[in-house]
This record gives sequence, structure tokens and C-alpha cells, in this order.
Amino acid sequence: MDEKARREVLAEFSMTPLDKGESVSAFVARSLDIVDRSGLDYLLTPMGTLLEGTWDEVAGVIRECFERMREDCARITCSVKIDYRKGREGRLQAKVRSVEEKVGRPLKRTGREKD
Repeated sequence: MDEKARREVLAEFSMTPLDKGESVSAFVARSLDIVDRSGLDYLLTPMGTLLEGTWDEVAGVIRECFERMREDCARITCSVKIDYRKGREGRLQAKVRSVEEKVGRPLKRTGREKD
């Protein structure tokens, strides 16, 4: 795989309309439909979504989510955090495993264990 095509970027983003009241899960669901259809590895958390891909891939997905949301939202807040590491892929899971190895045991990753 050439260097340009390596999936070396992790992006965490949260995008929320500010003019749609307290419950915005319908808008989050629309964004997650875009994320899921992108084919990129991702992790949904209660506070945002993590994506793994190339710079262009993750930026494109975030842009598509924004473009869809602005179709019917007059005010949107978006936070994006980017972590680039040359030569490293598969970090969505590897970063967590690395911390668990240092702690010496598996750590609780979600509240789903109680479901």
C-alpha cells in the first residue's frame, strides 16, 4: 500500500444541531448512517464517534455529515480531534490493547456488559 493510501489517521468528532431542542438522537442517527455506509472502521461512543482512515477519507465523512445536517439545521456545533501517526494502522483497537497490557488486565470498554 502506498504511503498516501495508508489509514494512519484517527479522528474523533461530535456534531450537534443547536436549534433542534434537547433530544438530538435523530440527527446523530443520520450522521451515523453516513459513517456506517462509508466503509471506514469506526467506534460510536456516548460523546462522539471515532473514525480510522486516510486524511481525505475521515475529512470527507465529517464533511458529508456536516452537509447533511446543514440541510435543515440553522446552527451546528462540531468538535474534531485528529491523531496522525505515520506508519501505523489499526489503532482504533491497538491503542486500547496497549493500555490494557500496561494495566495488566482487560478494562471495561462500554456499559453494554450490563445489558
